[in-house]
Amino acid sequence: MSGTALLLTQALLYFGVMAALFRLRRLLGLGVFLCALGVMHFLETYLAAVFFIELPFGLLSPGSTVLFSGKLAIILLFYIREDAETVRQPIYGLLIGNFLMVALVATLQLYGPPVSLPGYNSDLTLINQMGVLMIWGTTLLFVDAIALILIYEKLRSLLPTSVVLRSCISLALILSFDQVAFFTGLHLVTGTPLSALTGGWVAKMGAAVVYAALIGLYLALLERNAAEPSAQPLSDTFSKLTYRHKYEELLGRSGQDVLTGALTRERFEALGQPTLARSLAAGRKTSLVIFDIDHFKSINDRYGHVVGDEVLRRVVDCARAEIRGDDRVFRYGGEEFVVLCENMTHDAALAAAERVRVAVSQTLAREFEAEPTISIGVATFPDDAASIRGLVAHADAHLYEAKRQGRNRVVGNRLARAAEVPQDRSP
Repeated sequence: MSGTALLLTQALLYFGVMAALFRLRRLLGLGVFLCALGVMHFLETYLAAVFFIELPFGLLSPGSTVLFSGKLAIILLFYIREDAETVRQPIYGLLIGNFLMVALVATLQLYGPPVSLPGYNSDLTLINQMGVLMIWGTTLLFVDAIALILIYEKLRSLLPTSVVLRSCISLALILSFDQVAFFTGLHLVTGTPLSALTGGWVAKMGAAVVYAALIGLYLALLERNAAEPSAQPLSDTFSKLTYRHKYEELLGRSGQDVLTGALTRERFEALGQPTLARSLAAGRKTSLVIFDIDHFKSINDRYGHVVGDEVLRRVVDCARAEIRGDDRVFRYGGEEFVVLCENMTHDAALAAAERVRVAVSQTLAREFEAEPTISIGVATFPDDAASIRGLVAHADAHLYEAKRQGRNRVVGNRLARAAEVPQDRSP
């Protein structure tokens, strides 16, 4: 059998079996498909390291050209028909399982040379080489799989109707990167000649075309009526693939805002009314300071969301530096924040709010071209309201008045007398 026919036969056999298991995932369960996907990684790496065939354009390995490329194609098909949260399961399973295999093989060598058996000579050198290549190949697979999906999603806006072309371009780009990266490790470990780099790349470009066509054929024949999941922002897809959103959910459950480090609104809702109840029982005042960043949308529009995010963080830092250690800062929504000051009179709260305003204006003017400022409203329990919602509403009305008067100021007294400050210069 010729080399080209061999590669094509293997590709059809690999994709055919894996696609059949994927198609039967509702009947057999997804575990059958996932086990079949992961069980051949050692064979892929072994063949990629030691088994080469020669074609007119150079040396290539079926393990790399057919099996590894096919695995990426199957992972892409998995994503196309499922979603990021589902496809990340085999990606992380392969990463953990292969690292575990290498670790277990490494611990076996702590025993020393194995017992010799008649007619067999164990090759520990090969095992050591394979361990290095397994770690390198597994790491690349993890990066390749995530990057492949992100590129595929990015191409949606350019090629909204062509799944096959999106798949082909995505596979070609990732397989090009992988060929260079894996060959570098392979050459350093085994001394594989340079012709395997060029020959393998040409073969992988052919694999990208073949596997993209097979993906299109599978979708057209077997899942024609299944709608492709709607496009997602790249940041959302990346968060799901890397479990970033799980980390954010964990922080949310702990009550801390991911971006600014302030407490969440949920924590404010939980702590607000009990704080007022304690104040009422002790016959003390509790003040609430509410502030937001002036012209924050303009800052985002003009300087970008990265700068906007940093402004949010720095505003919270400035506020914390000027309030008492027991005062709590909450992110109430967007660019709006609340500071709950237990056992603080109204006049003391006005003074603290003014310190925060000045600190933000002076500090951020040095750090940002936009020179961000904040407007602040203050209200005090029980004089202004008898409930936490009423207190927020009262302080928010003062905040609105500060905005109406020109921003970059504190409003909080019953006569709506504002702290006289210069007009802000933010865009």
